[in-house]
Amino acid sequence: MNQTTLPLEIGADVPDVIAIDQDGNSISLQSIAKEGTFLFYFYPKADTPGCIKEACNLRDNYKMLIDHGIKVFGISMDTKEAQKKFKEKYHLPFPLLADPEGKLVEKFGVSKKNGHASRQSFLVRNGKIVWRNLKVKPETHAQEILEEVKKLNKSPESS
Repeated sequence: MNQTTLPLEIGADVPDVIAIDQDGNSISLQSIAKEGTFLFYFYPKADTPGCIKEACNLRDNYKMLIDHGIKVFGISMDTKEAQKKFKEKYHLPFPLLADPEGKLVEKFGVSKKNGHASRQSFLVRNGKIVWRNLKVKPETHAQEILEEVKKLNKSPESS
């Protein structure tokens, strides 16, 4: 069956799914996302031009993201070995989650193109999706996230 996957809506809970990071550690996304602000960003393929730009943009602005309380997780359908190489090669300070079977892609409703996840990101606060971008620009991803977090921090709590 060819079903169109719909991305998680704002207000949706983080899916109850176990992810594997570049070192083979299991991470329960729902458990970690319960407290704090998280960016789960999906990208097509480790060590390809757009993905390098995006990862390096997030890396170069990482201190500002952390200063705003944002924990970053990159996700692609690569193997943990490919994620580890990518992380080490570009000195990425955040974990990369390996999703070769597409479980995370499916649970977040990220569309796929040519067997790869599309470039989408989800900002999560206290276990709920608070913002999403379904057409991320790799060169300005961090700046966009920072703008959104500033807006979220100014607005009264909606929960």
